[in-house]
Amino acid sequence: MRYLHTMVRIADVDKSLDFYCNKLGLEEVRRMENDKGRFTLIFLAAPKDKSASAASRAPELELTYNWDPEDYQGGRNFGHLAYKVDDIYETCQRLMDQGVTINRPPRDGHMAFIKSPDGISIELLQEGASLPVKEPWASMPNVGTW
Repeated sequence: MRYLHTMVRIADVDKSLDFYCNKLGLEEVRRMENDKGRFTLIFLAAPKDKSASAASRAPELELTYNWDPEDYQGGRNFGHLAYKVDDIYETCQRLMDQGVTINRPPRDGHMAFIKSPDGISIELLQEGASLPVKEPWASMPNVGTW
């Protein structure tokens, strides 16, 4: 058995790709349009996870866009996505500079949470050992839910 992907439903392709690709840094690896089923599947991968071989492909994020409008609520009901990052502080600062709310700041130098435009919780984890605790992160309060 091999883990393949996580699927999340999205309401707006442009907003979601802006968030996941332009802000979070994932890359689109393939897209499938299904006219009969009236949906689009967009598969994303973290840059370090991209692979040319389908047999050795790392887990991906599948964004599912249904062409007929639906109201998606409670994105947290399935849990969260998690990604390792090279520098938790730099990543959170870059995201904040792009207007992303840091719901759970990396006060411990190791873990933070943000949300996608569709309310999906995303955990960011420091690669390797935790970074030394530092301000302004150590004093930042939680914002909303995560």
